[in-house]
Amino acid sequence: MFQDLGMEGGLTEDQVAFYLSEGYLVLENFSNENEFHKLMQCMGALVDQFDPQTVSIFSSKSQIEHLNNYFFDSANNISFFFEENAFNDDHKLKQPKSLSINKVGHALHDLEPEFQKFSYSPRIAALLLSLGYRRPALIQSMYIFKQPGIGGEVVPHQDDTFLHTDPPSCIGFWLALEDANKENGCLWVLPQSHKGGLARRFFRDANGVRFDRELPAYDYSKFVSLEVKAGSLVIIHGDLVHQSFENKSPKSRHAYSIHAIETDGCSWAPENWLQRKVDPKPLYAL
Repeated sequence: MFQDLGMEGGLTEDQVAFYLSEGYLVLENFSNENEFHKLMQCMGALVDQFDPQTVSIFSSKSQIEHLNNYFFDSANNISFFFEENAFNDDHKLKQPKSLSINKVGHALHDLEPEFQKFSYSPRIAALLLSLGYRRPALIQSMYIFKQPGIGGEVVPHQDDTFLHTDPPSCIGFWLALEDANKENGCLWVLPQSHKGGLARRFFRDANGVRFDRELPAYDYSKFVSLEVKAGSLVIIHGDLVHQSFENKSPKSRHAYSIHAIETDGCSWAPENWLQRKVDPKPLYAL
């Protein structure tokens, strides 16, 4: 399950086979300490510069209620979203903003040089090439804080629900910037769940946003925890069901996540919540 990167940055046949079978793959030591520390330092500077005049909250449990124009505009910006439990009854932060933000998204990969360097690196392109992508493009990026004590739960979901192409092609790359374990809210995956297809869609139209179906009931005993060291990369199939629990520990669990789609023979769904002003440029084209 946990493996090192194959020759020349691409995946080995066994790694590809595991990903296709299980719907995920963990690559240890994908990023070195110098690289992921630079990403964290860059984010620290962005948070320092952030003046929270517009307060937007992210919660996967009550997602529809918290969506607003600030969230929709984040498709093309670097935007900041607070934890649901970051505020007191007077709507003021309980602690410094650096310990209150849930995530930053969704165009870090295009607008911030340090994140752009990692996201468009030959190593990411090599992974996509190994998995058969012919003209992949990055569609969104997120820096996830999983704050100590208040880091919110992310309910079971499939990325294709929100980032849909026809036919489906979404793939996620989740980089651990800090050690992730059960105590601080590591990822949990439901192996082989990608073979069951997409359970529901998230639509945006003139009337707002909605899910077309209720969240399915999953057998939590079948989920597998992915406890990984900083620098590990998790590859996630767009139809794989995954989640993370609350972080009630005193340690944060920072991660950087990017999602790619195929643009060769796949069309971006016009009813997706995320709509870019300019179509993303492919990492490469065959």
